Amino acid sequence: MLTNPVLVESLVVFSIVLCVHSVIWNQLSWCAIALAIQAFYVQHKWDRLLKSGGAVFQFRPSANSGILPACMVMPLIGMAVKERCQDSGNVFFERFSLVVTATGMALALFLSLIALGITRPVPTNTCFISGIASSAVLYTIKQILTVSEVVEVLEVLLIFVYLSLILLYLLPRCFTPGEALIIVGGISFVINQLIKRSLNASEAKGDPVNYFLLVAVVGSLLLGIFFSLLFCFMESETWVSSLFFHMMTAVLGLGIILPWLALLIHRHPIMWLLDFMLHSQTRIYLLGYWVFLAALASVIVLHQNSKRSSMSKKHQASTLVRKYFHLIVVATYVPGLIYDRQLLHVASVGCLVVFMLLEYVRYFRIRPTGQLLRQLLTLFLDERDSGPLILTHIYLLLGVSLPIWLFPGPCTPKGTLPGAGALVPYAGVLAVGVGDTVASVFGSTLGEIRWPGTKKTVEGTATSIFAQIIAVALLLIFDGTVNLNTSYSWIVGSITLVSLLEAYTSQIDNLMLPLYLFVLLMI
Repeated sequence: MLTNPVLVESLVVFSIVLCVHSVIWNQLSWCAIALAIQAFYVQHKWDRLLKSGGAVFQFRPSANSGILPACMVMPLIGMAVKERCQDSGNVFFERFSLVVTATGMALALFLSLIALGITRPVPTNTCFISGIASSAVLYTIKQILTVSEVVEVLEVLLIFVYLSLILLYLLPRCFTPGEALIIVGGISFVINQLIKRSLNASEAKGDPVNYFLLVAVVGSLLLGIFFSLLFCFMESETWVSSLFFHMMTAVLGLGIILPWLALLIHRHPIMWLLDFMLHSQTRIYLLGYWVFLAALASVIVLHQNSKRSSMSKKHQASTLVRKYFHLIVVATYVPGLIYDRQLLHVASVGCLVVFMLLEYVRYFRIRPTGQLLRQLLTLFLDERDSGPLILTHIYLLLGVSLPIWLFPGPCTPKGTLPGAGALVPYAGVLAVGVGDTVASVFGSTLGEIRWPGTKKTVEGTATSIFAQIIAVALLLIFDGTVNLNTSYSWIVGSITLVSLLEAYTSQIDNLMLPLYLFVLLMI
């Protein structure tokens, strides 16, 4: 049984769910456990659909559906954040976290319903289990949410349906069903939040940094959808189309996205951004240091491409070379987390926008740099980049940034959480920057004993756990806000579970691992 990696992955996810509910137990806990059980059964149906080619859209090959780990991410994040906000007495964000939890459960049930609806013959037992889980979730949502909050959940579900149809049609083989649930579900939630806050812009209050995230993500996505639909009817590689691309990007950015942000923050966005970046000498030093690291990453890309001779055009960068970028990310994020987290928040959002625009230029072959980007980045492709987009670098950025973006600042009056919670912003750096890097490097070079049914090695997982523990010890020394009290055993256990998930999952580990470590450290 344990030679089946999907089964072991499910076992690890169940262990994480039970760990979370050993600390947090409320009326949503039974729903979460029921959701996990039905997701396990539905995952088997999705896997059969993918193998038989019966799925409606083309999903990423050489990976299982990933339904179980994906279904539990958003509900667990909402429950963990709710617990922290309840402890701090922040009622508004406590209710907001309940909406996040209910939305995650609703999206998971909807994805399960799709699988059951297109499976033939109809899986009676799985339908029965899903019916019980759905009844429990719907009854609990009715009990704990107000009418307006239920409407908000339904709004996100509606956006998710239409956005899934658009993205999965335009981007075949880019996602597994589980990855699509996390990415499209998260984007749907962000879109709904931005619409709500825009409709109440005159009463908008809050940190402009958070509005910057919402507008940047939605604006970049709308640009991509607009150009994808446009270039269905015209050739994108000509100079005329390229000029039109640059002009429309400028028009949409300056004419729609910037005024949209100005409406929410009640200031001119460019002036606010300049004041924000030049607020202190520390920020100027950090920005200069990050520009140097960006230049270093560009030099690595150019150097690796220069080594590729005409006789080896199919040559791909080794695992060790690709992990250089993980080390650069660690060197980028750790100083920002220690000295200025708000600046790191804004810089990471800006970097995401730049990455997405560059990917649009590469994908559409926009002149003069589109073809060059295509040639430079092809060297760093791996088996997960099987669709038309190259998303590995974007997933890496999201993995280390999401714990920072999701950190419940209003629920932490002192700016940090006690115990293991102090490491929450570092979840991405630990799981991806340190753990995944060390596991890949040591596993591929020194590993001999493989985990049953996978290419991952026991040595890689062991060194990953050890490296993350050392990283936590170093953070205790260099970051004065980290005070772990007596939570060392919980931290070691959390790191171990997430490292085991890395060993067995076929999903995008850069995206999945930080979110699960975020949940475990948050509680």
